[in-house]
Amino acid sequence: MSRKKIVFFTGAGVSAESGLKTFRDTGGLWEQHKIEDVATPEAWQKNPTLVLEFYNQRRTQANNAKPNKAHLFIASLQQQNDVTVITQNVDDLHEKAGSKKILHLHGELNKAQSTIAPELIYDIKTKTLNIGNLCEKGSQLRPHIVWFGEPVPAMDEAYNIVAQADLLIVIGTSLNVYPAAGLLPYANKNIPKWLVDPGNFNLDFIENLTHIKETAVNGIKILEKQLLNYLNSK
Repeated sequence: MSRKKIVFFTGAGVSAESGLKTFRDTGGLWEQHKIEDVATPEAWQKNPTLVLEFYNQRRTQANNAKPNKAHLFIASLQQQNDVTVITQNVDDLHEKAGSKKILHLHGELNKAQSTIAPELIYDIKTKTLNIGNLCEKGSQLRPHIVWFGEPVPAMDEAYNIVAQADLLIVIGTSLNVYPAAGLLPYANKNIPKWLVDPGNFNLDFIENLTHIKETAVNGIKILEKQLLNYLNSK
């Protein structure tokens, strides 16, 4: 079996089965907050205290969560393959499962960044982030999160990773949020692709795609058999 470049693109559906709900699971609300009140640059300008409290709560929830079978399966493939995870999730469940090569498109809950110099990023682990926590330049720290309406700095790197993949596997994302949803067309049309998600999608334009209409944990059982059969045949 030759070593393959396997790229996983994961979304909220993976973390949901570890107990981390998304705003789509709760009727457009995160912990009873509207997106525009806690996850936009305008929200930060209007009420930074609320935004910090919201992400402190999410950080606590994420740090108490444990990786599920989907996270663990992805990490296990590293032993014999070159595996990269591109994720829309801001938790560290892929890291907890043991994955080593991870690109977080939308930031990370356990990090903070300067409000005047976004390149200044700090690892805050499980700490709370409060008004008065400053960067080395004296500016307030904000969550290291790409909010709605902000550009996604890591997209070019993600496009390059997908373009070099031997296999592409998408798990737990509705493929409705751009620019991340535009990743699939960057993959070589001839490589095998899998989508594990219970949703209904019009993906006829994506060649060599197998859609497993299951949640992440249930779908992994099917994916594992199909994927290992494919890898063992090469």
